[in-house]
Amino acid sequence: MADWRPIIKCRDDGFPRIMGVINVTPDSFFEKSRAGNLDEILQRAIFMSENGADWIDIGGESTRPGAKEVALKEELDRVSKAIEIIRDELPDIGISVDTRKSEVAMNALKYGADMINDISSLSDPEMKNVILEYKCPICIMHMKGNPGNMQNNPIYEDVVKEVKQYLRGVSQELIESGVESKNIINDPGIGFGKLLEHNLKLLSAGREIISDNSMPLMWGVSRKKMFDDLLGRNETKNRLAGTLGIAAMAPTKEVDIIRVHDVPEHLDLFRSMAALEEG
Repeated sequence: MADWRPIIKCRDDGFPRIMGVINVTPDSFFEKSRAGNLDEILQRAIFMSENGADWIDIGGESTRPGAKEVALKEELDRVSKAIEIIRDELPDIGISVDTRKSEVAMNALKYGADMINDISSLSDPEMKNVILEYKCPICIMHMKGNPGNMQNNPIYEDVVKEVKQYLRGVSQELIESGVESKNIINDPGIGFGKLLEHNLKLLSAGREIISDNSMPLMWGVSRKKMFDDLLGRNETKNRLAGTLGIAAMAPTKEVDIIRVHDVPEHLDLFRSMAALEEG
């Protein structure tokens, strides 16, 4: 396992850590994030590592709108092999596993993962015990409903307040179980049971959604449908500019980790912004 402690908070210059996405699935919403075999997985991980990624996030189950749940054995097979080859080749990279299942999380940690990215925020009651046993960080996320129904007309009275209350409740449950607050990463869940107006309000709020400032903040906006609604870009291949536009605001919103499909482009963005600030 890597030493993940320095990389769950933003860089010293205020720019977020970059988390590159590798989906070992046949149906994730962005086709170019999918890796179909072990050699492709490894080469993509090496490329991301060499081009600025602090983290690699491995997903064995698509959670795009309308996605169906993957069987436990299939997800275990997909994730375990991917983590094993990446950890052998890249001992110092942070590895996160995107899963809702405690069995997958435990197996991933055994194979060398460092963090659990649980979009369901403890829907599996055993997930807390896994986190406690391995003393690893966990990312919790707000989602209204589940991937199969989350975009069926989501309604909020005050989306920022409701998301903050939800994340506070899950965080408190983890803290009372013995997890340190600094190891609980909060994600507002952009595109997970939200319309464009909700996404924009949550992004504008930044760290306002976090109840304890010791907790890191993660954004995942990369190539999402909000850029169709906002910019008319209905194909994922045409959403990079919009993605980078939102990412450019991440330092002002005190984002610690940004989860992306396009690692070199985000590194170039942050390097260019940093150079301008140094002037």
